[in-house]
Amino acid sequence: MTEYKVAIEDSPSAEDLRVVQGGLHSYNMSQVEDARYRKLTIFVRDGAGNVVGGLDGETFWNWLHITILWVEEALRGKGYGTRLIIAAETEALKRDCRYSLLDTHSFQARPFYERLGYEVFGVLEHYPNEHKRIFMQKTLSPERDESDS
Repeated sequence: MTEYKVAIEDSPSAEDLRVVQGGLHSYNMSQVEDARYRKLTIFVRDGAGNVVGGLDGETFWNWLHITILWVEEALRGKGYGTRLIIAAETEALKRDCRYSLLDTHSFQARPFYERLGYEVFGVLEHYPNEHKRIFMQKTLSPERDESDS
């Protein structure tokens, strides 16, 4: 009989992680149609080409998933965050996405996302400490165009 061990590893190899990720991916694909997974990254650059803001995410299963949105502090409140979100949503619509998902913390940008039409669907309390992790979603509208910013 084969003996199995559970082991915590602080620095797993890339190959071992690929085995786990591939196993989950294979299972998921056996349960649903093709995910049409694509990475989505958009940058704001200064005149010298330096990154001063950006959005990182992915599209799959008709969803846009925004994982990171950041704008350099000196540029906040000047419309760059809105332009990044609109660009991501516009591209997501081209990729046949109908919905968008993101999360933020209570010390971050909830009001900003709400102004852009995102609604809270879940909250983790004490994440971290006295703060909250807030999960938000939006139904994308094909009528929106970039001149709305």
